[in-house]
Amino acid sequence: MAGTMSTSRIVAAALWVVFCATASAQSPSAVQRLEDRAAIERLLIEYGRTLDARDFKAYSELFAKDGVWSGGMGTVQSPGAIKTFMEKAIPGPNTAHNFHILSSFAIDVNGDTATAWSRWTFMVPGPNNTAVAAQSGRYDDALVREDGRWKFKKRVASNDIPAGGPAQK
Repeated sequence: MAGTMSTSRIVAAALWVVFCATASAQSPSAVQRLEDRAAIERLLIEYGRTLDARDFKAYSELFAKDGVWSGGMGTVQSPGAIKTFMEKAIPGPNTAHNFHILSSFAIDVNGDTATAWSRWTFMVPGPNNTAVAAQSGRYDDALVREDGRWKFKKRVASNDIPAGGPAQK
């Protein structure tokens, strides 16, 4: 009886090893998911940094070859078109020193695609050298790994509190 129990345990352990090896081969490792999430967070932050710096070349390169940006100013597709669009919509350097605060990242990775949701607040100079929130909203993103890098497949920027504040009742 003792020999049978020992054999059962060995068989169970062997089956567990086979199961774990098969499961890890079929799904990304926990490390890969963490690396993907960190890379996507960097992409989201780089978006704000390049936008605020008015570096529209670097900004446009954050989008996939067929990537789409959509917001209150319109919708445009492809890095080249996005660069040209943003240069016309927001010309010149950021002499006002306004900036975006990005927060509340919710990221779901599924292999070489992902979705993200986040908040943005647009800050402008206010009285007495204070920073004032001028508008705020959210981003809804579809992301894709392209040439080994995470990029925006589609980024939709929505205003929850547009310039001038919420509608008065």
